[in-house]
Amino acid sequence: MQAPAVGGVRVKHGDGEVVRLPRGASLTDFAEKVGVDPASLVQVLFHLGEMVTATQSVNEETLELLGTELNYDVQLVSPEDEDRELLQSFDIDFGSDEGDEGDLAPRPPVVTVMGHVDHGKTKLLDAIRMANVVAKEAGGITQHIGAYQVTTEVDGEQRAITFVDTPGHEAFTAMRARGAQATDIVILVVAADDGVMPQTIEALNHARAANVPIVVAVNKIDVPSADPAKVRGQLTEYGLVPEEYGGDTMFVDVSAKSRINIDGLLEGVVLTADAALDLRANPKMHAEGIAIEANLDKGRGPVATVLVQRGTLRVGDSMVVGPAYGRVRAMLDEHGNNVEEATPSRPVLVLGLTAVPGAGDKFLVVDDDRRARQIAEKREARARAAANAKRRARRTLEDFMASMEKGEAQELLLILKGDVSGSVEALEDALVRIEVGDEVSLRIIDRGVGAINENDVNLAIASNAVIIGFNVRPAGKAGDLAEREGVDVRYYSVIYSAIDDIEAALKGMLKPIYEEVTLGQAEIREIFRSSKVGNIAGCWVTSGLIRRNAKVRLIRDGAVVVDNTELSSLKRFKDDASEVREGFECGLTINNFNDIKIGDVVEAFELREKPRS
Repeated sequence: MQAPAVGGVRVKHGDGEVVRLPRGASLTDFAEKVGVDPASLVQVLFHLGEMVTATQSVNEETLELLGTELNYDVQLVSPEDEDRELLQSFDIDFGSDEGDEGDLAPRPPVVTVMGHVDHGKTKLLDAIRMANVVAKEAGGITQHIGAYQVTTEVDGEQRAITFVDTPGHEAFTAMRARGAQATDIVILVVAADDGVMPQTIEALNHARAANVPIVVAVNKIDVPSADPAKVRGQLTEYGLVPEEYGGDTMFVDVSAKSRINIDGLLEGVVLTADAALDLRANPKMHAEGIAIEANLDKGRGPVATVLVQRGTLRVGDSMVVGPAYGRVRAMLDEHGNNVEEATPSRPVLVLGLTAVPGAGDKFLVVDDDRRARQIAEKREARARAAANAKRRARRTLEDFMASMEKGEAQELLLILKGDVSGSVEALEDALVRIEVGDEVSLRIIDRGVGAINENDVNLAIASNAVIIGFNVRPAGKAGDLAEREGVDVRYYSVIYSAIDDIEAALKGMLKPIYEEVTLGQAEIREIFRSSKVGNIAGCWVTSGLIRRNAKVRLIRDGAVVVDNTELSSLKRFKDDASEVREGFECGLTINNFNDIKIGDVVEAFELREKPRS
């Protein structure tokens, strides 16, 4: 069946047929799915006001617009389904334990610590693993994810627990949510003196979205103003009912600073895991899991902290992590010791990858390097297409004409470089959510992990972008090149400083908003005629003041006769005056206007810049 012609172009009608497309699909991909010529789709979009080429990655809104026009139900494949379909094309079933029931073995619980900033999450982890992370963190804020394994004795048996250390501030929502996805149990830290705070609720919502059991650590019980009972009462309102109140949530009173009842908290985690979860995995299959964090090490190249979820990861395995791949050269535990193999729930630092993967990327071990490279390349191509579609904003013909009329568009271009991928992602996520109105926009044209290099500076030169360095510095001659070419490079170690600066810069790009402020009015009571200057108005200032350099308007019988003009002269008797106040007489002439009459009102006003909220 043929659709009605769109701008003279006739294209096959969809009759509501579902079309599934990957993120960043092109019109060619769409055309192959529905069996039409890509050129006809280009024409249809052109007549709908969209300029898109056949091979260009197209964003979701444009694909849906095209689908609606041709009566197709366009559904974008989620990143998870996209990756699953890719792995299935290689006969890999990610996320399921292979083998019989007898192959499954118990594994330690994976725990994430969440809660409001300053409630003591990092101090609690310090107390648990006896390592001072706070001292290494700028501003006392945990900047990126790490993973650690500790042991505790429960009923005379040594039990292991893996901790995923997620950042503890609101801008890291994406990373914290990602941490919860790898988590079996969440420890929700609430300060006994502060009680439930906004980020406490945010963390609670993440834990519930991940559908994991929660153990509440009521911290700072040794503070004089501590009130653990108040915390229990507040959390009961949000559905976390303590066991002592007849509920099923374990509350443990602790003090991270004084190391009070830390063993009791660990025991509570183990008991909760045993009671609520069946934590078993097959250690005999190829290893699978997720990358917790990754960064570019100067001496060792790309390194990634990975959490094994099933199978056993061994030195020498061929693995693929997101768009990166490689052979495992070495594995290190949280203390820097070499490890030959990592069993389920074991976090290790992996060396030997070709590139820096993203935090949260899935990893798997495959039979050989060739297959690992093929999977990585396809993942990278799909991620690049999705990024291109996301980066390219919808641009209609009307928008194009409007921007041509206005001149140069107000757009701030950024290049982000950071020490670890999780921080870069969190910073990007926070920056793109800055809203200062429709007049200016922010676009991140590139991001990466590692030192700022000459390629970054050259890209900034070509695109007139600003480089943001988060815990990194220029490498080699990049710093000299940036200084020589006048590239703006900003360095930050705390993420909120970067967000505040960028928001201030965006507001600075906005055109100022002016508001009119009335200064005063004067009534014309006499007119003096002069052969030199024309008609001179003899006035009485009835309110406010009349200022020499202010804007004026002439009002006659309530109607504006002349507006937004200036005074040619303002005098008190024979002397020039800069301003004349209420209750005084003055003489004035209006610039290029002589048709004044007795009874007219001269109103003085000025435009003042209005601060933006």
